[in-house]
Amino acid sequence: MSGVNKVILVGHLGKDPEIRHLEGGTAIAKISVATSEPYKKDGVKVDHTEWHNVILWRTLAENAEKVLRKGALVYVEGKIRSRSWEDKDKNKRWTTEIIADNFTILGSPKRDDNGVLENGSSENGKTAEPIGVEHAEEVEQPTDGLPF
Repeated sequence: MSGVNKVILVGHLGKDPEIRHLEGGTAIAKISVATSEPYKKDGVKVDHTEWHNVILWRTLAENAEKVLRKGALVYVEGKIRSRSWEDKDKNKRWTTEIIADNFTILGSPKRDDNGVLENGSSENGKTAEPIGVEHAEEVEQPTDGLPF
């Protein structure tokens, strides 16, 4: 039996997506998603915020570039990947990322004069379907070792 590597995040984007294109034209996007977990410390409610580096490939990256903006509330599904690389000083570096399979915009803090969210979703801030769904079985993930 094989294992399960599944991640679900609901959080806010810390900045607009960073988009790059590899030599063959393949799009790759990086987003930072903040999740918060409340707890009590000395009887006072405190939020612990965790930042997640999320990588989106191909069509998913192109869709992210079009619709995601800093502050948007997003639902992301994917898998955890760890990788290493050498920096310019030949030091070995490690990172852990979420490789996204799909995302859905749940809301945005900004609305235009008509009350419509800038991301184009409906008045209540929900989108009807996931955007840019790609499945790992159908998409070969490049392993070029880019330290984005």
